[in-house]
Amino acid sequence: MEYRYLGRSGLKVSVLTMGTMTFGGSEKIGNTSPADAARQVDMCLDAGINLYDTANVYNAGVSEEILGDILAENGRRQKALVATKVRFRMGEGPNEAGLSRHHIMEQCKASLRRLKTDVIDLYQVHEWDGRTPIEETMEALDTLVRHGHVRYIGCSNYSGWHIMKAQASADQRHNARFISQQIHYSLHSRDAEYELVPISQDQGLGMLIWSPLAGGLLSGKYRRDSQPESGRHVGGFREPPVYDWDKLYDTIDVIVAIAEARGVSGAQVALSWLLGRPGVTSVIIGGRNEKQFADNIAAADFKLSAEERARLDAVSRPPLLYPYWHQSFTAQDRLGPVDLDLIAPYAEEFKRG
Repeated sequence: MEYRYLGRSGLKVSVLTMGTMTFGGSEKIGNTSPADAARQVDMCLDAGINLYDTANVYNAGVSEEILGDILAENGRRQKALVATKVRFRMGEGPNEAGLSRHHIMEQCKASLRRLKTDVIDLYQVHEWDGRTPIEETMEALDTLVRHGHVRYIGCSNYSGWHIMKAQASADQRHNARFISQQIHYSLHSRDAEYELVPISQDQGLGMLIWSPLAGGLLSGKYRRDSQPESGRHVGGFREPPVYDWDKLYDTIDVIVAIAEARGVSGAQVALSWLLGRPGVTSVIIGGRNEKQFADNIAAADFKLSAEERARLDAVSRPPLLYPYWHQSFTAQDRLGPVDLDLIAPYAEEFKRG
């Protein structure tokens, strides 16, 4: 297993992270029993995976409880880093959601209790809260770090300006900074490359990737002429949204062609592509059963060739939005390495245009 530093911290995490959203879940997203969850955790520990991601909102706290019970036994906790999240509604009261000092403090205590631990290794704000002053949120998180309840903090599902506002507030008040962001990014959805990937590289944030297979769409099971009998999207799950089905199926065609030629699954191809992208630290994997987990774990050792990577890049590349196309036309003489990671692949396309 390969390990990478999480942002500019000294913390090393495995390139694969175990996701636990299905622990105690529903049929739509997957319902992993405590016994099956324990076997999956052991598979991941045996493979060298050291980061385990959950959230207070996953199945109303049941995911945290199951993960806490598992890690509390047989010395598992000593081998594992635990990441959880706060932001979404956890009750009916007026202060049972958001990123106020009140909600953060109360939910951190509840998560520690459910996880059966005295410290959360990575505490992540799960979504933006535009109603709470960012200074209040960052100071509350800093208090948790200083009191030893949390070791590191991160964000999830923030926009670029949200991240910079949070980091600027932390710097101004000498609070703890975010060391990571957890984002959606895949061969299907490369929107993150416009702002979130560059800001990670510039600001020293690690990137943890959720739903790297686009809810199973990139597994190779969804084709133009056939659909699986079960799966999240078969059951009506709509994350991530699909705006261009033809482009998605074109991408899947290339994934499947590479997978068949190399004798691996489509999932391994899609995961390997992500692990080779600039700024990516770790990809969060999950599965409804042990077979899916074993297949995803194998992606850590599968490497794409330069030619295969180029094919995947080309078929999935999104249009270059403003102001980036304008920078490509007029600012080439003063673009930095982070700028060029985004803009350079479009150079030939613009020459032809």
